[in-house]
Amino acid sequence: MTGAAAVLLALTLVVAVADWIAVGLHNKPLEYVAKPATMAVLIAATVALDPVDPTARAWFVAALAFGLLGDVFLMLPNQEKLFVGGLGSFLVGHLCYVIGMLVAGVSSGGLLVGFVLVVVSLATLGRHIVRGVQDGHPELVVPVMAYVGVISAMVVAAFGRVSAPAIVGALLFYASDALIAFNRFLDSRPWMPMAIIVTYHLGQVGLVLSLV
Repeated sequence: MTGAAAVLLALTLVVAVADWIAVGLHNKPLEYVAKPATMAVLIAATVALDPVDPTARAWFVAALAFGLLGDVFLMLPNQEKLFVGGLGSFLVGHLCYVIGMLVAGVSSGGLLVGFVLVVVSLATLGRHIVRGVQDGHPELVVPVMAYVGVISAMVVAAFGRVSAPAIVGALLFYASDALIAFNRFLDSRPWMPMAIIVTYHLGQVGLVLSLV
């Protein structure tokens, strides 16, 4: 890792903490600045890395860019209309992550472990989420199911990398999105927004660290 990348990663965490504080205090003006700034600095850090595979890094930068776009969609007012835009942005981002991981090389054994884990999670938590979407927002069933399929593929690919940062990052991202689904479609709890943003940011950082 280059010195510039290390500094930018540290700055990413500083700005992320500012965003967490904004979420905890319900400070929307600060969140509107800190949330996209976190991803912008993380993108800069990824560009400054000395990666094992530059092509994989390019796909990861694209994934982060779509994540930034999704963040903007999901933090703005009128989320009912913007939710699908955010969902689509993150879906494309996860596809970019999958391609980047495949380019970097994956293990068939790791893929199998990831696949089993994803199947178990979908058979337990996933069906409850889909039922919640069907009951409250039937028009979102198809886009949500498509998104669940793609992020699940990202988790499987991360296990295929046999890289601790990739696996931890993917699982944190998975947990963040599961919490979003529970918060939006099933049972909202006061602590969920904070848990969502913390696991999301740490998940993205973990995925970036898997490049080195």
